[in-house]
Amino acid sequence: MENRQINFFKSKDFNTVLKPFKKGTVVKIDSIDIRENKNELKIGLFGWYAICPSKELKKNKLHYFSLYDEPLVLYRDENKNVRCIKNICPHRGASFFGGTISDGVITCPYHGAKFSSGGSCQNLDRITCSHIIDNNYDNYAKRIHLSQYKALEKNGYIFVHFSKKSDTDLKNISEDSPISNYELSENGFLHADYVYEEVLVDFKCDWSRIIENHLDILHLFWVHGDTIPDKDVNKNVLVSFNQKINVTPKYIESIYYYKNDPTKEFIRIKYIPPGRILIYKGNPSEARYLQVLDHIPLGNNKARVIVRHYRKFLKNKLINNLMLFQENQRKIFYKIFDEDYMILKTQTFNHNMGFISKDEIKLLGEDRIINYFWKWYKKSEDKDEPWKNTNETQNINVYDEVILKYPPEIKNLEIINNIDIIRKTFLRFAAPLIFFMLII
Repeated sequence: MENRQINFFKSKDFNTVLKPFKKGTVVKIDSIDIRENKNELKIGLFGWYAICPSKELKKNKLHYFSLYDEPLVLYRDENKNVRCIKNICPHRGASFFGGTISDGVITCPYHGAKFSSGGSCQNLDRITCSHIIDNNYDNYAKRIHLSQYKALEKNGYIFVHFSKKSDTDLKNISEDSPISNYELSENGFLHADYVYEEVLVDFKCDWSRIIENHLDILHLFWVHGDTIPDKDVNKNVLVSFNQKINVTPKYIESIYYYKNDPTKEFIRIKYIPPGRILIYKGNPSEARYLQVLDHIPLGNNKARVIVRHYRKFLKNKLINNLMLFQENQRKIFYKIFDEDYMILKTQTFNHNMGFISKDEIKLLGEDRIINYFWKWYKKSEDKDEPWKNTNETQNINVYDEVILKYPPEIKNLEIINNIDIIRKTFLRFAAPLIFFMLII
């Protein structure tokens, strides 16, 4: 294999020197320091998190999850508004797991306490108990309210605003960042022109390491070069880029341009704290696809990622079904996350053991966005202290089976997707064969 290193700064005729590279050529990627916005991120770890797709929140179903190890529940109230409550009944501190919800009224399984934001409740921003055990406790019950976080529905996602503390009255909770920061249309992408595939994946590793992984461009070639169906992403053909960093109070953005065509974007990565990453294939207004990755810190070494792959091509539903395009796309996503998972787990172990120190980690020029991310993250973690209520010495894992339910940690959905591919492929071939045998 031929190895060539090109010094961009000594080259005068870039288009002559930096010709398209042939297969088998490995090129050292040198970043170029383009002037950047000297602002810094103003949003911390408190803010809006996309918790689940809207379709996950079924009628009369409680959706259990956690943020920073705090047990929470999502559901739709009697007015179909999204509610996020602490999974702790204020009567005796029991979980609502095993309880019921009907027309927005939650019943605790321990003593039958019923909670709703309607009925005798005068303030719809509060969720009030109507009775406990029997109607003799009505007056006592009316003084009991559920603790909440703000929640809303947008772009097919359920968002929760995680703040320093929950409150029984939503009017008392201020937003650290506006929900408009996470609007795709506010980030140069008109999602109405696209269709998408979606997967949800759970990891037993540090959530900040997953964000770091998704901000990293170099690993795409080496780790996923044989999996991603893109001729530009291959470990045998490592293309050379210029890099531009933009830092604003709302986001960090890294744009990669082909060195042999400095006006053409290869990829654009935008980090919108606390948990969203947008990856554009080219300029946002022209991008053939966009990946939206939402990272959810379920708890200590427990994290969830929602992945949406928006695309302009193959939008016809009939052709999609015939090609099993969505099923095969999901299969690729699961494989990519499996490829990342061992790396993420070992990084988490090394981090927790104190083996990763400043002196032992040498960031490259291409890692500048990662460097910005870590500076922001450590500063935000010290300021917000989201883990202060987490007792890391106790690992009870009460909610693991309830909360962790997606691959790569648990393989059920990946297996179901693979079975769908086999079943639908068989039907594609078997149906014409059976029809042919019948007519002859």
